[in-house]
Amino acid sequence: MIWAGFIFGLVGSFHCVGMCGPIAMALPFVGSTGWRYYVGRLLYNSGRIITYASLGALAGAFGETLQMAGLQQTVSVVSGVLIFLLLVLPAVLKGKSAGILGTEKLMNWVRQKLGYYFQRNSLGSLFMVGLLNGLLPCGFVYIALAGAISAPGISGAMLYMVLFGLGTFPLMFLVSLSGKLISLKMRSLFNRAVPYVGMTLAILFIVRGLGLGIPYLSPKVVETETHKTEMSCCTKPAVAKAK
Repeated sequence: MIWAGFIFGLVGSFHCVGMCGPIAMALPFVGSTGWRYYVGRLLYNSGRIITYASLGALAGAFGETLQMAGLQQTVSVVSGVLIFLLLVLPAVLKGKSAGILGTEKLMNWVRQKLGYYFQRNSLGSLFMVGLLNGLLPCGFVYIALAGAISAPGISGAMLYMVLFGLGTFPLMFLVSLSGKLISLKMRSLFNRAVPYVGMTLAILFIVRGLGLGIPYLSPKVVETETHKTEMSCCTKPAVAKAK
């Protein structure tokens, strides 16, 4: 399921263009040489991915705690339910989520810092813009984090979010070079597809956690002789003892 992060990021990257495209297109030109222009855009996108990986570590720590308690299947189901809720709640709350979660001060601080680094003429400032950009509220990122909870451990969750970021990278990099490459009609088309892709992920995580005995898709969890739990598709068949 780790590669689901890359697929989700790749398909949903048009959503990133709609939400963060204005920031990417407004990045300042640093220096007087062409290579610095491209390096600056690479640093900006690298900053985003590093922030996603850091958030993935937090999601992974939460998921690992549940997995250590023997709740592997439950974690997968919870991830699916969270993705479903994150698809539904924005329409219900209608922009009030920041007030409910009490994140206004954090978001104001992020926006203030973004303004500060936009005025700095250095490659490091573009990297910082990317780091801060990854902290801006985004339901698309939250859905990815919900999936990262069921990844195998903290490193697995970080890898999941890195792959998610890499999925968004090609399109966001192109937009940072020239926003005119992607039409509004195409952006709108892919934005409408994001909820369907998210719902498919939610269903996959829930079915995976139900342990229906479907190899790789929904394997059963069995207890080994060492009292550890493993997916049945991953265990080795028993070898008959010689008489």
